[in-house]
Amino acid sequence: MQILNDEAAKKFYAIVDGHEAHIEYARTGDVYNLLHTFVPEELRGHGVAEQLVQGTLNLIREQGAKFIPTCPFVQAFLKRHPEYREGIAHHHSWRRTSKN
Repeated sequence: MQILNDEAAKKFYAIVDGHEAHIEYARTGDVYNLLHTFVPEELRGHGVAEQLVQGTLNLIREQGAKFIPTCPFVQAFLKRHPEYREGIAHHHSWRRTSKN
C-alpha cells in the first residue's frame, strides 16, 4: 500500500480500490500529532487501517520526525507493535496517561 502525505490537507492517505483511507494530523515542527484514522465502510475489515498506520509511522521515521499518538487506533497499533514506540515524541506523556 502506498502512503502519501498531503501537507495542505494535513493527512497521510492511501487510495485502495478507489476509496481513500487517511490519518488526519496537526504538525508542529518535526512532530506529527496523529489525530484520527478513517477507513471507508467499503474497506473495513481488510487490514487497511493497520497498513495505513504502519506505513504512516514508517514515513514519519524516514523523515527523521516524531509523532504523538492521539488517535485511539494508533494507540492500539502501538500496543501490538511496540517497536514503533521509539517514534513517540519524548515530551509526550501518552504512555503514562493512556487508559487503554
